[in-house]
Amino acid sequence: MYLLGFDIGSSSVKVSLIEGDSGQLLSSSFYPKQEMKITAHRAGWAEQAPELWWVNLKLALHEVLSGSKVDPKQIGSIGISYQMHGLVMVDKNGEVIRPSIIWCDSRAAAIGDKAFNEIGGQRCLSNLLNSPGNFTASKLKWVKENEPALYERVHKIMLPGDYIAMKLTGEMQTTVSGLSEGIMWNFKENKLADLLFDNYGFSSEIIPNIVPTFAPSGQISASAARELGLSTTTTVSYRAGDQPNNALSLNVLNPGEIATTAGTSGVVYGVSKEIKFDPQSRVNTFAHVNHSANDPRLGVLLCINGAGILNAWLKRMVGENLSYGAMNELAVEVPIGSEGLSILPFGNGAERVLNNKNIGSVFSGLNFNIHQKGHLLRAAQEGIVFSFKYGMEIMKNIGIDATVIRAGKANMFLSPIFRDTLAGISGAAIELYNTDGSVGAARGAGVGSGYYNSFEEAFRNLQKLEVVEPNKSNTKEYSDAYENWKVQLGKAL
Repeated sequence: MYLLGFDIGSSSVKVSLIEGDSGQLLSSSFYPKQEMKITAHRAGWAEQAPELWWVNLKLALHEVLSGSKVDPKQIGSIGISYQMHGLVMVDKNGEVIRPSIIWCDSRAAAIGDKAFNEIGGQRCLSNLLNSPGNFTASKLKWVKENEPALYERVHKIMLPGDYIAMKLTGEMQTTVSGLSEGIMWNFKENKLADLLFDNYGFSSEIIPNIVPTFAPSGQISASAARELGLSTTTTVSYRAGDQPNNALSLNVLNPGEIATTAGTSGVVYGVSKEIKFDPQSRVNTFAHVNHSANDPRLGVLLCINGAGILNAWLKRMVGENLSYGAMNELAVEVPIGSEGLSILPFGNGAERVLNNKNIGSVFSGLNFNIHQKGHLLRAAQEGIVFSFKYGMEIMKNIGIDATVIRAGKANMFLSPIFRDTLAGISGAAIELYNTDGSVGAARGAGVGSGYYNSFEEAFRNLQKLEVVEPNKSNTKEYSDAYENWKVQLGKAL
């Protein structure tokens, strides 16, 4: 049997097809080949048309099916990974009412803060494990207040992966894990977060049916099968937000295990069995993919909005004619600490780790007589890693301590500077694997459909490519550079 994985990102949609028994990747593609359009009508806003995800999914899937020559009837199941926290609103016909307000949109931060104070901080945190902040529920409240005519048309709200599943099966559904990422799940009472719904004036009727993360939730509809070139015998049997799914793809499922990724945004994600939270909600606690009320598995998530997007911006500004590999070669010639140049990477919206402040990116210590292109490139990568370290110190206070960090060998983890800096400043070994979100989603589909009897079976062929150990001889240089970076952060806050 073959398994498909869809990864619905904000930059692109990736599709991968694996052979179930061996776990071998047979074909993979992504669209668009340039970054997908994000619309920002105002500073701090970010929207995407859900229909755009579907169009790019079709294009990527067509390439995968054409390249693999696999009979669609032999594709048993589909798993979906998706950009977290996005708000998709549909009417009774399943038609999208407005563009999705996506993960890096910060317009609703003040709404979430107000609800946190009105409900009571301790009550919010002990039940929801987070402040409502700038998450999905708060985004819906913004629509209710600012676009009431559109709000009145809402039949159901969904997360991006729920929307794709609906397009595939015709069913409007969601999961506990997904609801928790929107701050719509009450962990203490194991039910929808009525305390927040009541504050925001929502009816629980707008929430779709709740289905398990791992389980068949519908077969491909006849219309979707015709449109995509798939079979109606194929089921959708797994869905999860991109960061829980990234952890799954790295077989990070048990307490103490940590996954990280560094694409447009950067994330460190640790698994805990204890229901803990950061009192300031600078890092956030969600239901992990294998969470249950009787056997808790919580994912503690540090998100840095401005990560790889900073590196990509510098490529456009100063390295347009350079590959990322050539940029790394320039950066590696510069000593640790970039000779006093520090870059704060926070230029992609409000940052939760900074209490939802939007301070923008800051370049500090720039000396026109010393610093050249390589200094900018190295300082950017160091700044991204230092933002990880800053958040990991918060995570450590609630019991997530990194000794080994797993990541896919992709995006920023292709850079030796990035890997060495993260290992050096965290003191943790970095394990790099041959996987990504779309492949992880395909494996998740195998678990959800029952093709795999266990997680161990699903990940028996996961290949470790490389281990980066901390270089203890550079500990002081990394520490000094980080302390300088923190001083600059303090000035900016």
